[in-house]
Parts: sequence; C-alpha cells; structure tokens
Amino acid sequence: MSEAVLPQGDTVRVDVLIVGAGFAGLGMGIQLARRGHESFLIIEQADDVGGTWRDNRYPGVACDIPAHLYSFSFRPNPQWPRVFAEGAEIHEYLRSCVREEGLASRLLLNCALEQARWSEADARWHVRTTRGEISAATLIVATGRLTEPKIPPVANLAEFAGRQWHSARWNPKVSLVGKRVGLVGTGASAIQILPRLAGEAAELAVFQRSAPYVLPRGDRLYTRDELLRFSDDPQAITELRDELFAEAERSIAARKRQHPEIDLLRQRALDYLAAQVGDVRLREQLTPDYEIGCKRILFSDDYYSALQREHVRLEPTALARVQDGTAIAASGNAYDVEVLIFATGFNATRPSIAKRIEGRGALPLAERWSDGMVAHATTTVDGFPNMYVLDGPNAALGHNSAIYVIETQIDYVLGALDHLARSTDDVLEVTPEAVQSSMRDIDELARDTVWTQGGCLSWYRDERTGRVTLLWPDSATSFRQRNATFDISAYRASQPRAPKAPAPRTGSRKPPEDFVP
Repeated sequence: MSEAVLPQGDTVRVDVLIVGAGFAGLGMGIQLARRGHESFLIIEQADDVGGTWRDNRYPGVACDIPAHLYSFSFRPNPQWPRVFAEGAEIHEYLRSCVREEGLASRLLLNCALEQARWSEADARWHVRTTRGEISAATLIVATGRLTEPKIPPVANLAEFAGRQWHSARWNPKVSLVGKRVGLVGTGASAIQILPRLAGEAAELAVFQRSAPYVLPRGDRLYTRDELLRFSDDPQAITELRDELFAEAERSIAARKRQHPEIDLLRQRALDYLAAQVGDVRLREQLTPDYEIGCKRILFSDDYYSALQREHVRLEPTALARVQDGTAIAASGNAYDVEVLIFATGFNATRPSIAKRIEGRGALPLAERWSDGMVAHATTTVDGFPNMYVLDGPNAALGHNSAIYVIETQIDYVLGALDHLARSTDDVLEVTPEAVQSSMRDIDELARDTVWTQGGCLSWYRDERTGRVTLLWPDSATSFRQRNATFDISAYRASQPRAPKAPAPRTGSRKPPEDFVP
C-alpha cells in the first residue's frame, strides 16, 4: 500500500486533517475524496489501517453485528461470506476501501500525533507528528474508543513468572497448546477467545468479575444463491440492511425498561443459560446480578459449552494478585498458570490523545473533559474551533451498528464544511451553552434506562462522575434525527484575526502538490 510522504523541513497545509484510519477516519476520507472540494490528509500511528480490527487478532475475533449492517452504506460488500464477519474479513474490507477509493496517496502510516494546537493568529490547527509538521484549517479526531488496552489493578502483576498480554496485543509467537492458562474477563472479547483457548490449553481458569447476559448468536454461512443475489442485485443488500437495522432498533424498548419487552429479553437470556448449563451451582455463578442491557449483551453459540469442558474452571471472582506462577482470585482460590491473558477492555472514557490536543488558550482537551467527555451533537467541543470528534462522546450504541452512527457524524461534519464554503467565515466554534444543552438532553434520555438504573457499572459510564458519556441512550433513529444536520445557531462563526496565508489547493481528488506519493 503506497502512501503519502511529507516533504522534509516544510509544513504541509491542508484543508482537513483526519487523525485515525479506522472506520470513522476512512469513512470521512472517502466522502471528502468523492466530493473533491477539500484537500485532506489522514494520519495513522500504526503501520496499517483498520483501527480495532487491525489491533485485535486474537483467536475467534469477530463482530457481533451482522456484516451487512456493520459496513458502510455507501460501500456495500456483496461478498461477505457469513452473517457475522470475522475480524480479518473486516480488516480486509477496510483495506479495500483505501485501495478502491484512492486514499493511499492521502494516507500517512506510522505517523503519530504528538501535539495539535489551535493558533489564534491564523485560525488553523498546527499539528506536530512523528513524521513532520502539518497545518490544517479543520481537525477531525477519529481515533475511536477501543485503542488503549486496560489492565485492571492486580497486586504483584509485574512479578508474574509467566507470560502475559492483553487480548488486543495478542502474542502469536507463544503456543498455548498444553499450557496452563488464566483468562481474565468475561466480556465481548473473552467469550470469543474462550472456546478457542479451551481447545488448546491443558488447564484453563476463567476469572469472572461479573457474569454477562448471553444470547445465541446464530451465525451461518450465506448460501451460494444468496451470494449471487447480493452480487447481481444491489437492492437485495439494501433491503437486508434495512431489515437488520429495523430488527436491532426494536430492541431499544428493553433498554428503556419498557414492559413486557425487557421481561421477554431477560427471560430469553435466562432460558438460554438454563438450556445450556445443567449444573445448578455453575448456572448460579453464570447468572448476572444486574438488569439485562445494563452491560453489553453478548452473543455466542459456544461460550457456555466451552466453560463446561473438564479442564476449564470458572472462577466467579476477579483476579486479585499473583505470586510467582500462581494467580489468586478475590475469593482466595489459587491457580497455577503459565500464561495470563487479559480480555479486560479499554480505557475508553479518558482517551490519552485528549492530552495532546490544545484549543483556545492552549487548553488541553483532557482538561476540558476532566469531568467526563462532552460534546454538542456528539461531535463538537466548545473551546476547540474547527475540530470534530468522530466515534467519541455519546457516539456508541448498545443495540445497533456503530457504522450508522459514524455515517451520521460524517454527514454533520460535511454540513459544517459546506457552511464554511458558502459563507465568508473561516472559524466555527460551538458555544458552551449548546454543549451544556446537549448534555442535559443526553442525561434526560439516559435517566430511566438500564444504563443508569440497571444496577451495574459499565464502560458506557464515566468512572468518576457516573454520567453516560460513551453511549447514545436512545435509538439509532433518534441519533440521526438529532445529530445529522449541522445547525449554525449553536455556533459562533468568525474570520481569522490576521490575514490568511495563500489558500491551500482544493477542488481536486489528486494528491496535493506537497505530497510525494
């Protein structure tokens, strides 16, 4: 994959700089390239595109949203081989987006953002990266939420005698065949890893801090006739996508604690557990003590059966400490292990990149978000002009496809860019009042949902304030109705204080002349 090259010693000027080359960053890049109005560049700190689907290479990694819904509506893929795509298939889909949409010449890999600072003098973002300096009129932060692995506090972990790693940093060089393994966590990654580990390890201890609700996944390969229909008739994909979306949307009623929907959903999960696990004691350990939907509902056809294999043991408490090669749970139970695997999620509510972005008055984004992530329309933050955050505050869904949300945010950003193109203004900054109003609306939406009233702590909520800061606490349809259309009334618009430098090249899909492809 060829890519752009920054000229040595020069600052490259572009209209738009996109940080991150996962679904959000690439989707934004595709739409900018197709319209051909703005010069832009995508920077990515890793050596490939793909975001979480590049990073997560653990055994069994797959998506729990159907593939035809977990892909761009403007780039349907008739070749998805099965209902739920595997991680490698999604990664290849994103790489194909780069190839077929001509993004390679606008892409800088191995290019980490070191600092982005808003300049009052010329009303631009001055960005220092590991590969050079960039000046951008608009900054789009598309680094996502699933980028920074989270390791829970475990006493003496540094002294563990064996091997250890996080599921998002899988070590393929270490064979687990015949090993004694400890799997820490029972979330979305863990339930995919467990069946594969159970097929290799000699002994497997699973440390469960809290039991998840699990529903059958129902994955299957598409038939040859179905694949032919998808290839021959694009409308067939659209109809399937609409059907999958509508089915997912119906489940929002349970998340709002509406009856009988929540009762039926809870009973469906408990019935599945009862049908899969005959042992009364194990079934009790696997029964959640919170309301369904408060934490992410998981989907698996083989998790419960893997837990019941003779060499697999469920430890119903968290890993508390290690001593040499022994993993000791909060219960006091001890397990001799050679490898510890942490499937324990990500630092999602306090992204470290926020420390490296400085808005007006050199205010770090991390400081603006010191009481939790906030944004207007889930996308813009006061004090940070001409900056947009994709897949950030309140931009996750607990029941439907994240790609639908990302496409909505992309439409919002394009609307803002269109406004600037039509007006004499060069700077758009959302007002503090608009951000506060958005946060009040979200708090009200979340007030009576399972995410705040379900009796659990989850990654959807800020760990310090308890606010729902990651999740949109309503339907995907309402997300688009509220957040897709740019509205200038929420913004202060202005021109730069000093005369502008010569305008960057626009209006062409060719790489800017500063780049050496």
